[in-house]
Amino acid sequence: MKPAEEYILKQHEPFKSILLHLQILIEHTFPESHLEYKWKLPCYYIEKRPICYLNQSKDYVDVGFWHSAHLTKYTEHMVSENRKVVKSMRYKSLDDIDDQLFINILKEVEKHKNNSFLK
Repeated sequence: MKPAEEYILKQHEPFKSILLHLQILIEHTFPESHLEYKWKLPCYYIEKRPICYLNQSKDYVDVGFWHSAHLTKYTEHMVSENRKVVKSMRYKSLDDIDDQLFINILKEVEKHKNNSFLK
């Protein structure tokens, strides 16, 4: 088993289910994406460009987007919490996930994948 997959499957509920659901949404939206294990976290890439990372932290799952500095849509749904570059979506339960919103954010992030992380 690959380390990124192992990371996801080792999580306790409800985090494992949240991560698996997010994984399905990402892979459905970007069939060409691939899952890597970087910085001890599962990270999705399209070609050589990172799209997002998944992190179970405290009492939530954090989906971080490096290219968030370029986003103008959906930022009101994201958390930056003392971070200069990354913004993220946070989920404490499966019910917190709005599939269409998450897919829309992924598509916005993908538009900027070739830009620098910083504006």
